[in-house]
Amino acid sequence: MRSAHTTRLTKPASALAAAVLATTALLSVPTAAHAAPPATHPGLTWAAIAQGPDGTVHVGGLGGTPSDPYRGDTPASAVRPVLCLKVDGSPVPDGITPDFYAGWAQGTVAASRPVRGSRLNSRTAADSVCQAEFGAGWRMAEFHDGHYGPDLGATGGWSFWAYGDLPAGTRLWTAINDQRANPWD
Repeated sequence: MRSAHTTRLTKPASALAAAVLATTALLSVPTAAHAAPPATHPGLTWAAIAQGPDGTVHVGGLGGTPSDPYRGDTPASAVRPVLCLKVDGSPVPDGITPDFYAGWAQGTVAASRPVRGSRLNSRTAADSVCQAEFGAGWRMAEFHDGHYGPDLGATGGWSFWAYGDLPAGTRLWTAINDQRANPWD
């Protein structure tokens, strides 16, 4: 026969066990964001190349550690910030002359908190890192985001200018839409 003391301990313990079991069940249910397997492909990374006029920054794969836009240059196991971009139609500031290799992104860049590349298992997952940190309209920057020419109607690659301030010497996950150089490839 149980004593009253044992019964008092058993009921709260049973309630706690049931709560833990329910929470574990909720946490183990896969969600759309977690349905895809972790990314394993090396990804493209860029860095700030130079600070420019009026709070602008030049970003790309030039200088310092070279980038590889054809195969990726950083293993998916690495932890890096995502290069985030919000395009808002900003006009080219004085002192910047966009060209094929250093276009104007028409907006602002920022670095997300560092994330493991394996978490970037789709372009949607990568964009969601930027949206979660900076809000609607933000997405992962892409190799061809630089615009140049009349009315900025042409796009180039390898680097671009944008408003923003990025940490010096930090490699940032950057997308490329026409090569297999993304963690999700």
